Amino acid sequence: MIKPIVVLGPTAVGKTGFAVNMAFKLKKDYGITAEIISADSRQVYKYMDIGTGKDIEEYNFNGFEVPYHLIDIKDPGYRYNLFEFRRDFFEVYKDCIERDVLPILCGGTGLYIEAVIEDYDLTEVPVNKTLRENLELKRDDELKEILSSMKKLHNSSDTVHRKRCIRAIEIEEYKRYNKLPKRDYPKFDPTIVGISGERINIRKRITARLVERLNNGMVEEAQKLLDMGLTHEDLTYYGLEYKHLSEYIKGNASFNDMKQRLNSDIHRFSKRQMTWFRRMERNGFDIFWINFEKSMKNKLKLVFDHLEKNSLNNN
Repeated sequence: MIKPIVVLGPTAVGKTGFAVNMAFKLKKDYGITAEIISADSRQVYKYMDIGTGKDIEEYNFNGFEVPYHLIDIKDPGYRYNLFEFRRDFFEVYKDCIERDVLPILCGGTGLYIEAVIEDYDLTEVPVNKTLRENLELKRDDELKEILSSMKKLHNSSDTVHRKRCIRAIEIEEYKRYNKLPKRDYPKFDPTIVGISGERINIRKRITARLVERLNNGMVEEAQKLLDMGLTHEDLTYYGLEYKHLSEYIKGNASFNDMKQRLNSDIHRFSKRQMTWFRRMERNGFDIFWINFEKSMKNKLKLVFDHLEKNSLNNN
């Protein structure tokens, strides 16, 4: 049986379209039914379509509908988190396996992707405000010492970032006095396909896409969210597009200034995405990279040649 597939890469390289074309070819040439699970931290929200780049129409390829999951599952204003994504992903993943459907995890949120491949210890633990206030007074080395006294540190993942270290201490402190439910998730061992390309060409693609989205109603979408009851603070929380659109709607930036600042921020975001994926490679993840500028036919050939060397067959 073919391994599940991950399609990852920075924003604006055509991940969704490629994943849909893969699903079509899997069905047509191999008789394998595939469905796509989104790995995008903002596409979970309803009514946030243009700003998050859902492009729902892409899931229909010449009349071939590819089912998708974890899109439009939460109302705007909700604050979805990594724990919920991991839980929801494995619910969908197990359902796909039980139905003999191949899951394709597709998106650019590296943290979400890594969390379901790695055995992350994600625990539904409430915030302890008093504890956090006390820990904020500690130096980084003191925080690391506290955490190491509470559990064995197998790696530096919980101590690299201060906020993550404080959260890890918070979880361990909670576990001392509370019994947590056992959640057993299946092993997720995918073939990982990465889509990228020359940095300058990705930047051009980002800018062109931003212009298109602004012309197609992205400002109006942000205003509609405010009319539905969201606050400017909510829009800022959702970052990137919505943060800058909020400033424009409040009158704190001209349209051109908003557009320029947003364009620059998306470029920086794209670079951070690639930094994350390269770090994944350094940590042992095997990512098969293809160039987004190649034709769809050539991209599919490269990937399916790779898949055929790794368990895919015509049986």
